[in-house]
Amino acid sequence: MKALFIGGTGLISTAVSKLAIERGWDLTLFNRGQHIHGIPEGANIVTVDINDDEAVRRAMEGKHYDVIAQWIAFKPERVQRDIDLFLGKCDQYILISSAAAYERPMRTWRITESLSLNNRYWQYGRDKRACEATALAAYREKEFPVTIVRPSLTYGDTQIPFAMGSWSKPWSLVQRMLDGKEIVVHGDGTSLWTMTHNTDFAKGFVGLMGRRQAIGEAYHITSDEVLTWDEIAIAIGAAVGVVPKMVHCTAQQIARFMPEEEGDLLGDKSTCAVFDNSKIKALVPDFVCTVPFRQGVQRSVDYFLAHPDLQVVDEDWNRKIDAIIAADRAFHP
Repeated sequence: MKALFIGGTGLISTAVSKLAIERGWDLTLFNRGQHIHGIPEGANIVTVDINDDEAVRRAMEGKHYDVIAQWIAFKPERVQRDIDLFLGKCDQYILISSAAAYERPMRTWRITESLSLNNRYWQYGRDKRACEATALAAYREKEFPVTIVRPSLTYGDTQIPFAMGSWSKPWSLVQRMLDGKEIVVHGDGTSLWTMTHNTDFAKGFVGLMGRRQAIGEAYHITSDEVLTWDEIAIAIGAAVGVVPKMVHCTAQQIARFMPEEEGDLLGDKSTCAVFDNSKIKALVPDFVCTVPFRQGVQRSVDYFLAHPDLQVVDEDWNRKIDAIIAADRAFHP
C-alpha cells in the first residue's frame, strides 16, 4: 500500500508517518526540504514545493497512491488545487481539518461529527469549514475520494500544551512555574478540555488509511480523557515538581493584552471540548488512547530537560502575562 503525505514532518504528522511505516505502508513525503529533522526513517522524500503546481504535476507523472494525506491546507483554494492535481491519482484523499471548525458557541457539551460547523469567533475554524466544503463538493460532483479528519489539541514530546502558554517557546510556561511566578488560566479553570497525545492520534489516523468505508465521511480523533484547565496546569507543574500559582482571567481580559489570542480562546478553548469517539472506534476498533495527560506531559517535560537548547523563554509573552496579572490585581485588589 502506497501513501503520499503533503507535509508529514509536523508534530502530529510525524507520529502518523512513523506509525504508517511501522505498519508496512510505503510512504512518500512531499517536502520543501526545510524540516528534514522530522523525517522518519524509511520514508521516501520528494523535494518539491506544493505551491508550485507544475512541479507537483511533474512529480506525480505516472504515479498513483492508495492514500494522499494533505496536512497543510488552511484555505479552500489550496484544497481546490489539490482536487485539480490529484483527481484520478489516489483512492483516498485525507484532508486534515480541525475540531475548531465546530460551531462556537456550542449547543451541547458533547461533540459528535454531526455537530454543525459554524465557528463565529475564529477565522481559522471558518477557513477549515470552507476547506471541507470544497472537498465534499468535489466528492459529490466528481467522486473525489475525500475523508475528513478533525484533530483537537494534539501534542507530543516537543510541545508542552496549554491555552495560555507560548506556542512557539513552550518552556516559557514551565519556567514561570519554576521561578514561582503566577500563570494565567482563562475563565475560572473549570471548563472541560481534551488533550490527545500524537502517538494515540496516529493509531486512529493510520487505521483510517485505505478504508473505503471512510470515503465521504468526517472523523475527529481524540482522547477520551477529560480534564479541567486547572487540572492541566497542575499536571504540567507536577512534571517539574511544583504546584503552579494560578490567576484566573476572562478571555476578554486576556484579549486586551493579547488580541491575537481572542479567536483561539473565544472560538475554541473557552468552551468545553468533550468528544464522542464512537464513529472512529466503530471503523477502527483497535483505536484506544493509552497515554494519559500526566504521562504524556511528563514525557514532554523530560524531552525539554534533555535538550537545554529548547529551554528558551518568550520574553514578549512573559511581559504580556505580567501585564494581564497586574491589571487583574488592580481590578481585584
